[in-house]
Order: sequence, then structure tokens, then C-alpha cells
Amino acid sequence: MEYIVFAGVIFAIIVLIMLKGFWDERKKKRAFIQWLREHYGELPKREEYKEEELKKISRYFRAHEDIGFHIDDITWNDLDMDEVFKRMNYTYSAAGEEYLYYLLRTPMQDADKAEILEKHVDYFIRNKEERIAYQTLFAQIGKTGKYSIYDYLDYLDLLGERNNGIHYLGILAMVVSLAVMFFSVQYGIILLVVAVSQNIISYFKYKNEIDPYIISFGYILKMIQNVEKMEKLPAGAFAEEMEELKSCRKKMGQFKAGSYIIMSPSRMNASGNPLELVMDYIRMIFHLDLIKFNLMLSEVRKNKESIDKMLTIIGYMEAAIAVGAFRASLETYCLPRFDRRRGMKAENMYHPLLEKPVKNSILTEKGVLLTGSNASGKSTFLKTVAVNAILAQTVHTCMADSYSAGLYRIMSSMALRDNLSGGDSYYIVEIKSLKRILNQIEEKGTTVLCFVDEVLRGTNTVERIAASTQILKSLSRANVLCFAATHDIELTHLLEKYYNNYHFEEEIIDNDVVFHYQLLKGRATTRNAIKLLGVMGYEKEIIREAEKMAEDFLRSGNWERG
Repeated sequence: MEYIVFAGVIFAIIVLIMLKGFWDERKKKRAFIQWLREHYGELPKREEYKEEELKKISRYFRAHEDIGFHIDDITWNDLDMDEVFKRMNYTYSAAGEEYLYYLLRTPMQDADKAEILEKHVDYFIRNKEERIAYQTLFAQIGKTGKYSIYDYLDYLDLLGERNNGIHYLGILAMVVSLAVMFFSVQYGIILLVVAVSQNIISYFKYKNEIDPYIISFGYILKMIQNVEKMEKLPAGAFAEEMEELKSCRKKMGQFKAGSYIIMSPSRMNASGNPLELVMDYIRMIFHLDLIKFNLMLSEVRKNKESIDKMLTIIGYMEAAIAVGAFRASLETYCLPRFDRRRGMKAENMYHPLLEKPVKNSILTEKGVLLTGSNASGKSTFLKTVAVNAILAQTVHTCMADSYSAGLYRIMSSMALRDNLSGGDSYYIVEIKSLKRILNQIEEKGTTVLCFVDEVLRGTNTVERIAASTQILKSLSRANVLCFAATHDIELTHLLEKYYNNYHFEEEIIDNDVVFHYQLLKGRATTRNAIKLLGVMGYEKEIIREAEKMAEDFLRSGNWERG
């Protein structure tokens, strides 16, 4: 009787712990939903991303980058697009996070695709309850941990063909030891202890081999389970996508069958469920998860295409929500207009990463040549135009009152460095970077929008001006719109026929430099570089002699020897 009471108490405690776990999960879910309601459109809370995490986030893109034109690594790094991605990352699943990154690296070359994306973004903006319901499911799918699921899928072949024979033999050994007990309890117990011990020891050996893949299989399972829940929600603008998800889910039926005990939700969520602790010991003894893993492995290999399709659709849907949240976080934004004419028209355009941006407008049907002193705003303006062009063609959103331009292949050559590991000097790195743009404009049927900061700064003045003139002429063809910044005023005269001149100015007020960051028409006419030396405390003799040399050169065209 005492044993029955004790067992009843233990059972009651387990039930209470389970009920508390379920209650905590429901409470957590309600709090998350409330947070989504109250904080939509606020700036993302997270700011720090480790380098390996950004590498993981890029894996979907790396697995699909051969599909068509994409923002190359040079342009991506020039424009600090990792920071733009972080600013836009309102996703809660690995699929959504990786697809948003992919979206930002693949500018649309078809206006019809932009209209489809807009329809989907607008649906979630207008339908708050549906958006929250889908976001809750995306959050339940969650992240994949240290590695992308595409890392796991790529390395599945390294596991080779796996056989369950060794695991069945372990179970058979325990059955035999139980049978021996009918003849000799002592020997039967000894055999059972040996069999169980061997199974537990070998369990950890095999489990270490497949542990990362169990995590990925758990993610696929969560994805399938939540797709089933999505099918019960209003499809709205995503009717076609939901049909595709349903079709893919059905193909994965064998993968899911019998997986609940092996990969239960409480195990994947590390909830601390006491029954799960009991199940862990059962797995160690009977190798249930190892056996099921091998069966699931063959299903994954057979349905890689369906898994990729599910990840793509789920990622796309959540990325559409992220775009809407990003728009809600902006002071002002507009939907871009695309036309076939070369040129660009934008009013009050600004950079999304600047807290207090100075807005600028641009109207041009040919290339733009920027002049002005260091820190006057040239590079920031180039990045502002480039980032807005990318966001126009990727997430159909611009930080401006209005934006109208063609559909371009967008490239840049701006924040270059010496390639020490490759043995290339700055100049070699620079001309290689420019050559890839020139190669792109040679492709038939392409229109290119390019940005060049300080053309050929890595060489001497005479050759720089000569070579820069010819390169920038090449970048003024009918299928190219080039924005370039330079300190060489000579270029503004040599290229006046091909480029519109714009500039930035600064003032020295009360011995301090004041930058206005306002784009002005025409070439720069002020020269404040030497005056800035005075602001920084250089000796007056240095400044006086420098000004005299500059004036003599401008008058005679020759440098006076010191």
C-alpha cells in the first residue's frame, strides 16, 4: 500500500510539473503576442552580430547565388549592407532571417516581381491579426543554432549510407539476456547489465556523430508541424504559396511519421519536462533516436528539393513581414517607380542608418561627378543613393519622398584596401575592382548603376587624371549610370560633356569647420584643405607657405621648388 501511495505522489508531482510547463509555455506565448502588438515598427533591439553568425545567415544566399545577378561582395561591403540588414531584421526564424539577407542581395530586374512583393508586404501591413498569427508560428519554428540548415544539408553525403543493424543487435542482446533469466536469474542479470552498458556507451559514440543533424532534423520537423498550423490560418494574398507548402509537407509525411517520441517538442525546446528525462534514458538504452535518424536521413536525401522549397516560402513570407515592420520604423518612405529611361529622380532622399540624416534630392539623366573636401558628404551621398537603389529593387522601399529610376545591376568601387594576403597593392586592387564593372557593362542587354569613390587614388596625379578620364568616359555609355566622387577638379572640366557636376561645401566659422552636407549643383569652387590645417593647430608658417605655393601653381601651372 505504501508503494502505491508513493507512486501516486510521484505521478502527481510529475503531472503538476507538466501542467506548470504547459502553463508557462502558454504564458510565454501570450506575452510574445502582446509584445508583437505593442512594438510593431520599433527599431530592432539587437545590434551585435558575431562574424560567424552573419556567415551563417548568408548560407541560403550562397546556396542560391547562381540563379541570376546579385550584389557582389565588394559592393555589399562598400555599402555596409550587413548593417542595413541588421536594421531591417525583424524576423524570428532562421528561414526568414536567411531569406531576408538573400532578398537584399538579389535586386529584381523585373517590375512585375516588385508588384508581387508589394502585394504580399501590403497584405501583412493591412491585416494585423493574420500577421501576428503567422509571426507566432515563425517564432515557434525558430533558429537553427550555430549552423544554417544548409550547412547540414550540404554535409549529409559525408555521413554515407547508415545501417540500423548494429542498433537492432543491441536490442536483441537485451531480449536474449531477459530470456536467459528464465533459466538463470544471476547470469541473465549479468548479461542484461553488460548489454545495457554497451548500448549506453555506444549510444554516445553514434550520437556525437549525428547530433548536429538531429538538430537540423528537429528544425525540419518544427517547420512541417507549423506549416500544418499555417494551413488553418487565412491564406489571403499567399494562397498560391500555401498550396505549395501543403504539397511539400505531404511529401515529407514519412519523415514526420513516428518522430514525436524521438524528437518531441519539449526535447527540441529544452523545456525540462520530467517525462523527457525518462525518454532520454530509454533512447540511450534502445537507440530509438539513432534508429529513427537513419530512417529520416533517407527521407531528407529524397526530399531535398521540397525542404528547400519550404524554407524558401516560409522565409519569403516572414521577410515580407519584416519589410512592413521596417517601413513602420521609418520617418518617411515611398514606393519606387521604375521606368526604362536612363537616369534617376529622387526627392529628399536619406540614408536609413543615420540618426539625423540630411536629405538630398537628385535629378539626372546622365552620370554625376561629385567634388568637395574630405568629410563634406560625398561618400555618404554615394552610399545613400546606392542603398536606396538596392532597397528599391529588393524590398520595394525607398527612404525618400519620391524615387524614380530604371532597373539596374548595381555595383560599386569605394572602400577598397590593400590585399596583403594576395600580394596586391591598393592600385592593383582598385583597377581590378573597376575592371569588373567595365566587364559587367559589356554584357548584352544589361543596364548598370555604378558608384566610384575617388577614382584611381592609388597612383600619381598625371596618370590618375588621364586614366580616370577614359575610365569615366567608358562608364558614361547609354546603358550605364555612374555616380563618381573625386578631388580632381580637372575631371569636372574634362568630363563636362558626359557628367553633371555636383558638389558639397563646408564653412570655417569661428575657427571651426561646419559641414552642411547639402548637395549643390556645379563643381566645387572653394578650397579649404589648407585652412583645415589651421583649425587642427598646425603652425602658421606651414599654412602660409602652403597657401602661397597653391596660389603660385594656380597662376602659373608650375610648382615652385622649395
